Order: sequence, then C-alpha cells, then structure tokens
Amino acid sequence: MADVRPSVSIFEQIRLVAALRWRILRNNLRKKNNRLDLIGLIFTGVFASVLVVGLSFAFYAGAYAFISQGRFEWMALLFWGIFLFWQLFPVFVAGFGANFEFRTLLRFPLSLHAFYVIGLAYGFADFSALASVSWLLAMTAGATVAKPGVLPAMLLIVAIFMLLNVTIERLIGSWLERLLARRRTRELFLGLFVLSMVSLNFLSPLMQRYGASVRLAFLHLFPYVAWFPPSLAGRALAAVIRLEPAGFLLSAALLLVYLVLFSALLWRRFAAQYRGEELSETAAPARAAVRPAMAKDDGPDRLSLLSPQVAAIVRKEFRYLTRNGLAYFTLLMPPLLILIFSMNFAGRHPTVGGKGVPAEMFFPGMMAYLILILMAPAYNSFAYEGRGIQAYFTAPVRFRDVFLGKNLMLVAILSLEIALSLAMLTWRVGLPSAHMLVATCAAIIFTVVGQLTIANWSSITFPRRMEFGQMRGQRQSGMAVLVAFGSQILMGGISAVILFTGNWTGNPWLPAEAFVFLAAVAVGGYFASLDALSKLAEKKKEVLIEALCR
Repeated sequence: MADVRPSVSIFEQIRLVAALRWRILRNNLRKKNNRLDLIGLIFTGVFASVLVVGLSFAFYAGAYAFISQGRFEWMALLFWGIFLFWQLFPVFVAGFGANFEFRTLLRFPLSLHAFYVIGLAYGFADFSALASVSWLLAMTAGATVAKPGVLPAMLLIVAIFMLLNVTIERLIGSWLERLLARRRTRELFLGLFVLSMVSLNFLSPLMQRYGASVRLAFLHLFPYVAWFPPSLAGRALAAVIRLEPAGFLLSAALLLVYLVLFSALLWRRFAAQYRGEELSETAAPARAAVRPAMAKDDGPDRLSLLSPQVAAIVRKEFRYLTRNGLAYFTLLMPPLLILIFSMNFAGRHPTVGGKGVPAEMFFPGMMAYLILILMAPAYNSFAYEGRGIQAYFTAPVRFRDVFLGKNLMLVAILSLEIALSLAMLTWRVGLPSAHMLVATCAAIIFTVVGQLTIANWSSITFPRRMEFGQMRGQRQSGMAVLVAFGSQILMGGISAVILFTGNWTGNPWLPAEAFVFLAAVAVGGYFASLDALSKLAEKKKEVLIEALCR
C-alpha cells in the first residue's frame, strides 16, 4: 500500500517560509558587518519614522477637518496623496525596500497560491507601504473622531484601498523587472527618469508664466480623474456619510473591480515566474567573428607620469565609467542643478523670493551641495568590482595603488564637474570676491581630500555589491550611509565656521589662509593613511571577497 502523505496547507507553507527567513536573518546577524548594517538601518528608520509620524498627525487633522466641516469630497485628496506616494516612492528609492529575490522561493515545494500570497505580503515590507498604512490608519482615526458612525465603512474602504495599492505596486515592480531585464535598457530608463525628475524643478517658473492655462486644462480633465481608485474611495466615504447606499455600493463595487483586475494581472505575472521564467542578459550563442590583430600603439602614454599599477587602475575606472550609461546622465546633473537653483534663488530675476541670494553666499553653498552629491559613491568604491576584487589580492599590486587610482579618477571627475559648474555660476550669477573665491577653492580641496581618507576606510570596512543600472536591491550599507552622513556634516560644519570667521574678525582673507593650511594637512594625512589602509585591506580580505563575490 502506497504511503499517502497529507498535503501541507497554504498557511503552513507561509509559516515555514517565514520561519526560514527569520532564521536566515538571525544567523546573518552573527557577523559583525551585518550587525553594523542593521544598526545603520535602524538609525535611518528612526529618522524616517519622524517624517511618517509627523505626516500621520497631518492626515489625522485633515480627515477630522474635512468630515467635521462637511467637506466630504475633499477626502479624495488625502487618498490621492497616499496613492501617488505608494506607487511613485518605490521607484525613487528602489533599493530601500525588501531586498529579496522571489525566484529563490521556487527551490521549496510551494504551491502557486502560497507563492502569490508571499509575493504580495512582501509588498507591505516596503517603506512606502508601511508609511501609507500608518497614514490610512491616521485618516481612519480622524474620521472616526469626527463622526463615529463612519468607522465600519471607513475600515472596509481602507482595507480595499490597501490591497489595491499593494497589488498595483507589486505589478508595476514586476513589469519593470521584465522590461528592464537588460542593462542598456535599465540605464536608458534610469537616465530618462533622472532627467525627468530634475526637469520638475522648472515647473515653478513655467507655472508662473503659464499657470492660468494649465489650471483650465486641469479643470477640463478633472471629471475623468473621478473614476480612478483614490477618487472612488473618497466618493464611497462621502456616500456613507450622506446615507446614500446606492452611491456607496457603486463606488465600492468599482474599487473591487479594480482590485480583481489588477490581481488577475499580478497572478499572471507571478504564475510566469512560478513556471520558471528566466530574465537574463546573456546573449544567444553565436559564432565569434574573427577580428584582425590590432597594431601595436607606440604613441605617447598620457598616464606616463603615474606608476604602471596606478595607471592601470585609472584606465579600468575610466572603462567602468564608459560602461555605465547612467553615469553619462549624472555627469550632466551638477551644471543643470546650478542652472535650476540660479533661476529660482539667484541672479537678477529669481522666481522664488523678491531678492536673489548674493554671490558671496550662493557660490560656496552650491559648491558644498555639489560635493555632497558627487562624493557619495566614494564611500563604497568597490561596489562594482564583483568577483574582480579577487584580482587585487592575486595581482602584483598594492592596495595603496588601487586607492590612488580610484581616487585620482574621482578627483578628475570632480574637477571637471566643478569647472563646468563654475562656468555656469559665472554666467548666471557672477563670481564672488577674490578672498571668497580662494577660500572656497581651498575649502573644496580640504573637504574632498579629507573625505577620501574616510571614504577609503568605509569602502574596506562596509562593502556592498551593486550592479550597473540595477534598480531593485541597490542599497548602500547602513553603516556606510551613516559614515558618509557624519563626514559630510563634520566637514560642512568646520567649513561653515571658518567661512564666517572672516566676518567675525574683520579679516576677509583669514578663511582663505585657514583653508590653505587645512588643505595641506588633509593632503598629508591622505598620503600617510594609504599604507595603513593597505594593511587593513589585507586584514579585511575575507570580508571584501564575501560581500562582493556572492
């Protein structure tokens, strides 16, 4: 007689997978780096929770005011705010959410239903989902305090709205994953996305000029917006308060239709993954074309002033830069940001405020902002090495030369970007006085070189692997983020105090002299730290290989 084993229920499968994930997380915390990463994430979560709690009070007050004052239709504005945040925020910070590949679940004997439920539940682990749920609960509390009888209907509407939002978010993420399966497509998409986000800063001057016509066009489109889920949620709540059961049933039924439709689409996507859909960048096999041997180039080497090891690292970093299509777009960011901020806050006719910021303040402020943006990748400089990190430990090269090559490439990029930004500032705002220009340039050297030493230490101690053009799971180490944040605050605070000493003492050249001295000290400290960091890299060999090769 055959041994017939009872099938495991969906809830038991989910419980087993959740227990496995918890055990994996607990075992990973045995490593020091993972514990430090968790501490960094906790600190980041604390700062984020302050924003969430503050906005929760705002949603509570808004719901209470709209219900108590009889402006029931205005509740749709709150639903629209949550809906847009829930769907758009994960695209802005795609690496901040739950970093987990759902295909790894297929190694377990899960049913399709359990795979779907787990995939949907992971949508609630994103920051956008947690924040949105908190705001929906705050709205429910505010509406209930204003009118207690609305609680059952509000709970039903909020529950449907939450399920609909998490379903749409998971569906959009799955579609984007399929669409952006190839690196070049990802880079093109990300580049266009970054440029479109930056172009939003031009809305303020455009709205001032064409605001009236835009409002008229929006009013013509407003009736069509009423059939979208956030408007339907607001209309359903207003119908309940006005004791209109037909209107409530119609709006709730349409919300359920949306939920069923998007759930069916999400089921189809998850079913394709469950059946073994493989998204790969590997090209189909083809016969390799015979290429003629390249002639030996006996021309002058532009990097002949550097040692062969450092020159090789610089060339490799340059090729990494040219391979990363997104980098082409990010290199355009600093001059574009200068143009945007100068249009809004400086120049002869700023769009924000009646009087523009003088060049004496605008110039050092913009330089500090650009360094804040451009220095961030230095704190994880081995992010794109992958398995190539092993070559550094086998090749006849010291980590001193590796750091010199990487830092030289970063300094070259910074110099180019600052030169372009300086030209843009000269055109839009004008240069500051001579003593402020010299002080700012010396402060740039002090800030950049001073941070390079800390960034090199952070790259060894808290490495995190990243992929070119990847969206999901691209998150820096939590401790690396804290180190970068603390370093920027420390360097910025020191520079700000020194810049103001010229006004306090009446000596305008005192900041320039102080920064020249600090820049010389920072350069000397940087070169003195290279040997110590080389020894540290040898000690952290296993940490680097494990973090970057998995």
